[in-house]
Amino acid sequence: MDHNTDRARSESGDQGSRPGAASTAGAASTADPASTAGPAPTAAQADATSSAFAADLLRGHTDTIVLGVLRRGDSYGYEIHKAIRDATGGGYEIKEATLYASFRRLTKDGLVEPYWGDETQGGRRKYYRITDAGRAVYRRNVGDWVATRRIIDSLLDVKES
Repeated sequence: MDHNTDRARSESGDQGSRPGAASTAGAASTADPASTAGPAPTAAQADATSSAFAADLLRGHTDTIVLGVLRRGDSYGYEIHKAIRDATGGGYEIKEATLYASFRRLTKDGLVEPYWGDETQGGRRKYYRITDAGRAVYRRNVGDWVATRRIIDSLLDVKES
């Protein structure tokens, strides 16, 4: 092997097969994942991925979203579901199981109080009322979200409109 080939391998990090050279077998690849991922996703696949990603982001904030709805007044499950759906123009619909799991967590943590409504407007409904502790957690979580969004926006070079 000539001197130029040896120097080029050294600069590229290639150890070649020289005696005593460190083996790179099994080492993690540093190739750009996008270059080896295959064909680019279709628009429909990108939309599905984007929706799944957005849903994952929202899922971590379900309790805060529910507390936000309850800040406007006492409400029951379906009414809260509708408020969330309507606030997003139908772009996000919380699943019933997710909503009721949130009610259980919020109740257990003392952030909401459930109570049974009267039956004058149809079937008996379980209503939820936000507590003072729930209001405090809501304010803290919104503050945390604003700070996090500011950091992510700056890292992604997103300009406020």
